[in-house]
Amino acid sequence: MLDSFFKPKSVAVIGASREEGKTGHSILANLINHQFPGKIFPVNPKSSEILGLKTFSSLEGIDSEIDLAVIVIPPKFIPATLGDCAKKGVNAAIIISAGFKETGIEGARFEKEVLSKAKSLDIRLLGPNCLGLIDTNSMLNASFAKGMPPKGKIAFFSQSGALCTAILDWAIGANVGFSKFISLGNKADLSEIDFLEYLASDDETSVILGYLEGIENGKAFMEIAKKAVREKPVILIKAGGTQAGARAASSHTGTLAGSDKAFNAAFLQTGIIRAM
Repeated sequence: MLDSFFKPKSVAVIGASREEGKTGHSILANLINHQFPGKIFPVNPKSSEILGLKTFSSLEGIDSEIDLAVIVIPPKFIPATLGDCAKKGVNAAIIISAGFKETGIEGARFEKEVLSKAKSLDIRLLGPNCLGLIDTNSMLNASFAKGMPPKGKIAFFSQSGALCTAILDWAIGANVGFSKFISLGNKADLSEIDFLEYLASDDETSVILGYLEGIENGKAFMEIAKKAVREKPVILIKAGGTQAGARAASSHTGTLAGSDKAFNAAFLQTGIIRAM
């Protein structure tokens, strides 16, 4: 299933924008400028052409299969958009948009509604409130990060989009190669557990790096982590070690940081290397 995120043959950018500086413009520009070899479909009802590509008013007007949808629209329109995705056979979507559980109780309730809708339609979600993802081997930059790292054997996932951007900038400047960059965001659906499992068997990845603010399903995480470390090194940064850090993590992606001692014990039991 996750191959649709990393190895799509076609990508629809729902909320593509002709206005420089807008997230929908940056994502579309990244797909084009980094020479994604598949089909790219900008979707915007107010434009007929963006960055030289024919633009569609809706998914319905696209006469082609769509493997991956990147959604950059106001949250209130997302449930209906997921319905449109299902009609086109899309089973993978990245929700870039913010305004979910990181905003409080109402945002959390709405995020659950979106997840329930996605599950009913058999659509897997990355995000919401995320930067997107990058796969250097498939030349896919489905993010609003400014650059693309060289190809390499290190995969990195993070709940912090800002940290993704900082490490990406460093990697480009230092010419350090990466296989994949994944911004987890709020982890409404896909989480570090799913990506650990995928990356453990990924031939393009030899080392897994990650930054976490919290883990929702500790038992499942430990089971997958034990399997992953048998395949390749797993190195994680765990935020929220102090009360101030825990508060920052909660306000950032709506995550409960949990006990730092518990995480140390879990990492020790699974063989994960904790970067301090």
